[in-house]
Amino acid sequence: MLMASASLFITPLSLLKSYNVLPSSTLNAQLQHNFGFSEFRPGQEACIRNLLDGHSSLAIFPTGSGKSLCYQFTALQLPHLTLVVSPLLALMKDQVDFLQRKGFAAASLDSSLTGDEYQQVVAQLRQGQLKILMVSVERFKNERFRQLIQTIPISLLVVDEAHCISEWGHNFRPDYLKLPHYCAQLKIPTVLLLTATATKKVKRDMAKKFAIQPQHVIQTGFYRQNLHIAVESLADSEKKNALVQTLSSQPGCGIVYVTLQQQAEDIASFLQMQGFNAYAYHAGLESERRQHIQQSFMTGDVPIIVATIAFGMGVDKANIRFVVHYDLPKSIENFSQEIGRAGRDGLGAQCVTFANLDGLSTLENFVFGDTPGLWGIERLLAIIAKETKNKQWEMQANAVSFDTNIRLLTLKTLLVQLELLDVLETRYAYYAEYKIKYLRSVDNIVGMFEGERANFIQTIVNHAPVKRTWADVDMETLCQQYPCDRGRVVNALDFLQDKGLIECQAKGMVDVFGVNTLALNRPGLADELLSYFREKETKEISRIAQLIRFFELDSCLSRNLARYFDDQQAPDQCGHCSVCRGKVAQLKRYDEAPWPSYEQMQAYIEEFTAVVREQLSLRGVQMQLTSEMKAQFLVGLTTPWFTRFKVKQLPGFGQCSRQRFNEVLERL
Repeated sequence: MLMASASLFITPLSLLKSYNVLPSSTLNAQLQHNFGFSEFRPGQEACIRNLLDGHSSLAIFPTGSGKSLCYQFTALQLPHLTLVVSPLLALMKDQVDFLQRKGFAAASLDSSLTGDEYQQVVAQLRQGQLKILMVSVERFKNERFRQLIQTIPISLLVVDEAHCISEWGHNFRPDYLKLPHYCAQLKIPTVLLLTATATKKVKRDMAKKFAIQPQHVIQTGFYRQNLHIAVESLADSEKKNALVQTLSSQPGCGIVYVTLQQQAEDIASFLQMQGFNAYAYHAGLESERRQHIQQSFMTGDVPIIVATIAFGMGVDKANIRFVVHYDLPKSIENFSQEIGRAGRDGLGAQCVTFANLDGLSTLENFVFGDTPGLWGIERLLAIIAKETKNKQWEMQANAVSFDTNIRLLTLKTLLVQLELLDVLETRYAYYAEYKIKYLRSVDNIVGMFEGERANFIQTIVNHAPVKRTWADVDMETLCQQYPCDRGRVVNALDFLQDKGLIECQAKGMVDVFGVNTLALNRPGLADELLSYFREKETKEISRIAQLIRFFELDSCLSRNLARYFDDQQAPDQCGHCSVCRGKVAQLKRYDEAPWPSYEQMQAYIEEFTAVVREQLSLRGVQMQLTSEMKAQFLVGLTTPWFTRFKVKQLPGFGQCSRQRFNEVLERL
């Protein structure tokens, strides 16, 4: 149960004329009282003072160095809600659990909540009982959430993993680009951006998007002296023995990162046979299974996790003693984030990478899977043109993703680019379907209202005929006949649910865009969009090349890693990385992957082409499969069509997974 008593410990901002006049001893006393910490870590106090003086800030602290406390402490001083945008459910859950244990009024709105739990959070929001609310950026597309949050005064917007907002960052998420717009729309006066991994370019980009002044960017030292970085050049055949030796010499718990889901299963099984208590974790597991494994790791019941990069963000475990990269990580940024999960208790931790160039093609090929083909881009533009009515386009992302054979994340990136090119403008989003279940008799519900309101509720009932238990609300006909707008109907349904009169479910998110038809029909638009993705491809491939160069450096790895993230204060030699210990890695290819014969490749392609054409013809689509699609099939990349048509089951899928995408393309 959330506790309101925390407010007794708080000095409200409204009582502070200037927070900076408070001495550090007073701040430390509040820190001790509210959080049980005796002093601030580097950068925390400066960040908090900035925020309470009304200055939006960017805080770049190493992983595990207390970024979250900056907004947690500040939120308790502010008069209204602190809204936190977080990229992962696990991260939200950990933060909320921590705050609730401290007795602070915090909650999240996320997909894991039951209907009753969701309504409880909404009620607490409306009554002003919450100090901190955590949501994902996708939550802003929810019309019920937007209508709710517009009625709630907000003091501070916090963007966690804020590098996601930068196209120069390693984890760019298109929806993050809309956060400055949401911030202005909700009239939020102050913003805090948090990240652990930002190069100088990304740092400037983040600050610019929220008009954060240079003096309000706080960056503490990136270097962590307790992390012992080592790079070992090994053939794949040597890795298993090396892994056993590493884990045997390093007791405690840790993470072994691999590239592929099946690999996680295989390595975990191998370790179990060697007597280690290890489990696999990857996105292919059912959600409940993933949660159980993660919780077992957090409690120490399972000390070793063999995982893809699906595991890690939101895992705040202080005593991780080792992180092993069984394969090459995706980039220096990813490497930094992943090793940053080790040694958060300040004690020594081993960060070992088993590196060679044999898996380089697999790493590069993932990049090509995110580039849409020209056919898909042109089809998207044609769909927009065909479906636009009154300069407005409504779309359901999953349907458009399948129609164009463009992955969902890539589709989102395309739509954001069309916004930046003034072709589209985000208007709003709504649910295509509302279902209600009456918890009292219809006559009883309508009888609780008088006059026009009773007529309005009766009209909703008339347009929601019950089928067994649930009733589908015919929103379009209802709004035409009453007449009223959707917003009033949605508010009424929420009100009835809040009062315990109905249960309401919504699904089928529809995004609504304004369309600039002149810009949409501009010659060369599809080619311009494709060029954007080609440039992005080049940038991502260059990240991988940077990673290889980093691992082969002949000077201190810790120092060079810190410099990459614009920290010039790290010592010239850490004394404990593999280079400082006299072991410079020279990465090489140990095993040249054999090519299938030309005849075998053609046989694979013919079978693939026949299956896809048959499936497309059933849907009335006639097209020539492009060389890019055939190459994606051979190297084992997935697309919406491949998933729906089950082409993974064909013998040719992934037969060239160890070959470079462009080289496969040249052979077709």
